[in-house]
Amino acid sequence: MKHIILNLLFCLIFTDVFTQHTLWYTAPAKYFEEALPIGNGRMGAMVYGGVEKERLSLNDITLWSGEPVNLYSNPDAYTHLPGVREALFREDYAAADTLVRKLQGSFSNAYEPLGNLFIEFNHSKPIFGYNRKLDISHAQVEVDYESNNTKFNRKYIASHPDQVILILLSAKGKEKLNINLKYNSPLLHNTLIDHGLLYLQGRAPVRSQPQYLQVRNPVEYFEGRGTRYASVLQIKNTDGTIHYRDSMINVVNATTIEIRLAMATSFNGFDKDPFKDGKNEIKSAEEHLITSNRYDINAIFNRHSLDYKKYYDRVKFDLNHNNSTEDIYTRIRKNTATNTDIGLIPLHFNYGRYLLISSSRTPDVPINLQGLWNENVRPPWSSNYTVNINTEMNYWPVEVCNLSELHMPLLGFLHNLSKTGTVTAKTYYNNKGWAVHHNSDIWAMSNPVGDFGKGSPQWANWQMGGAWLSTHLYEHYKFTLDREFLKKEAYPLLKGAAQFCFDQLVKDPQGFLVTAPSTSPENVYITNTGFKAATLYGSTSDLSMIKEIFNDVIESSEILNIDKPFRDTLINALKNIYPYQISKKDGVLQEWYHDWDDAEINHRHLSHLFGVYPGKTITPDDKELFEAATKSLLRRTNNGTGWSISWKISMWARLLHAEKAYDAIQKLLSYYPADKSEIVMGGGGTYPNLFDAHPPFQIDGNFGGTAGIIEMLAQSHLDYIHILPALPTAWKNGKIMGIKARGNVEISIEWKENKLHTLTLKSTHDQTRKIKYGENMQEIKLPANKLIKIKI
Repeated sequence: MKHIILNLLFCLIFTDVFTQHTLWYTAPAKYFEEALPIGNGRMGAMVYGGVEKERLSLNDITLWSGEPVNLYSNPDAYTHLPGVREALFREDYAAADTLVRKLQGSFSNAYEPLGNLFIEFNHSKPIFGYNRKLDISHAQVEVDYESNNTKFNRKYIASHPDQVILILLSAKGKEKLNINLKYNSPLLHNTLIDHGLLYLQGRAPVRSQPQYLQVRNPVEYFEGRGTRYASVLQIKNTDGTIHYRDSMINVVNATTIEIRLAMATSFNGFDKDPFKDGKNEIKSAEEHLITSNRYDINAIFNRHSLDYKKYYDRVKFDLNHNNSTEDIYTRIRKNTATNTDIGLIPLHFNYGRYLLISSSRTPDVPINLQGLWNENVRPPWSSNYTVNINTEMNYWPVEVCNLSELHMPLLGFLHNLSKTGTVTAKTYYNNKGWAVHHNSDIWAMSNPVGDFGKGSPQWANWQMGGAWLSTHLYEHYKFTLDREFLKKEAYPLLKGAAQFCFDQLVKDPQGFLVTAPSTSPENVYITNTGFKAATLYGSTSDLSMIKEIFNDVIESSEILNIDKPFRDTLINALKNIYPYQISKKDGVLQEWYHDWDDAEINHRHLSHLFGVYPGKTITPDDKELFEAATKSLLRRTNNGTGWSISWKISMWARLLHAEKAYDAIQKLLSYYPADKSEIVMGGGGTYPNLFDAHPPFQIDGNFGGTAGIIEMLAQSHLDYIHILPALPTAWKNGKIMGIKARGNVEISIEWKENKLHTLTLKSTHDQTRKIKYGENMQEIKLPANKLIKIKI
């Protein structure tokens, strides 16, 4: 009875602020998808909160299998390109689908787990009043419970300023803390104690094959090769007695124990051998510990909180919802049946920002498919950079959420890709510029995947990764107006991506410019004769991405007043690119050059609608095209994998369908069990720890959901700022503060009874902007650095 009363009191204490910023549970995690993530942008952990045995699964974002890529693994691939094109233009799609396999290379490497820290406790029983929570407003996990009239508390943070994971254990009452600390790892490793420090050391494999391949020896180690890693643990302070036993630290009879843990790898750049030319991972980890020791525990917590909140507190989102006093597990399950827990939406939105801040702060190393958190040596899809949507989606929230700095790991990574991609463009297509295909990894792999002909062109031969990724460069400029960035960093990369696309264009039988070969990511067409394949010429997705990158380069060239000859070349090319086509059969936007059917009508990818979002070449100005895009999205339905559902939120927002966008959010928030014990119909959803369920876990669905919510409330991709373009009726009252529009304008919006109540804008410089709300459009002068309240 006592533990029930304690839980009721806990529920009553916390206010609306708690429900919008806290994930809490009444039991430890059994599965990865129930554990709680912490991260400092480079290293992180999943905290399980076990009572008898705590587990922290550890990650460093630079720990991958492999080593620098062999740039010339298929040096004569381009010689097969004319044969592919000849087959396509004689409409022999079977031959083209076979021949294009000669334009394939190796698979990417895999993102690897570093290991586990276990804390074993010796508790009396029973345990009651258990509570486990993640406070995303302070980036801190906490566990509380009571045993034998003793209150036990644990706190966990991953500090960016001090580059340590800090764990604070405390006991208040008659019982004391008696713990064992030890490491293990699924990778090659050893553990030892030296000078009072507990070490975990090892190497990542040189080869870790994708988990979907059935091969002998999928994970291979070779002596003198691979990325080394180290984790070093120190008992910084305790009033207990410390014993060192082989590869374990034992602390007995303590009321407080402060643990500091640092991690590092030998990764030293995408083009450097991590073993021969790598960093000293042990020294790096030790130096992090030594540096952190300049500060006591209160200073570490304060420095961590201040550093984190300078990002997190920039944006606030509230839907004036009723408070919920139930744990997250219960709330997600109930909301799946009722769609009534409005408070889950701000929480999911804020959680996306938390995950972004926690995983994207390492120069030139962007977020992967699982962000920062992975426990598998062969994770799903190698937890790599899947650049036909997923990597880009990871970064959709950064600019609109006023987190431009967190874009830099991806934008810096593009420099690496442009170097490997220049060789790929030459050896696979005999083109200038640079290209990236379906997958990449920390080594900036850019070649088509497929294991040299064994992969389906449906996914292996897509060639627009450089074009899509490069649009992020211009988006960063549009939001920040950083001219130096545009000139020195962005424009050379934009031009290189556009140059590859220009060289890849050839004339079709009608005289239009198209790509050949071409695919529409991971989809399959059915010709009028019933033949199914993936390779064609002139897919809508290819051409829409090329239009986007060409327009970005043209505008950048005009802003910088440079490179007019190349600008004119792209302007002329745009006039001759095969235009968007509307199906005469059903009025949808055609995905294929011809008016063919899809083999899978509800396919998860929406690549042919790129011009709606994240692109901007399909707008309300062309009503017929806009309607065709709407019909296409209706046909896809709002069901699908987690990331696909989250993409649909932004799509529906751009198509100005508020209720469809809201329906997609509710489907994204559908409960998906961590133990996989229940059959979940319709595709993906959300795990108990709010991780996105593809399934399995992919973090892009979290980030896509956060971006989509802002797209419903404010848009600026056209020449005006559109306020509340897709506000659903369920969001009757609310506010969002501190988000960003292009042109470096900060926006705060409040609405009441589904109507705009107040609008505040702040610009970094003098400018005049058009503001749209409903059917009303007006021009507003925005003086530099002044809050301006707008009446519409």
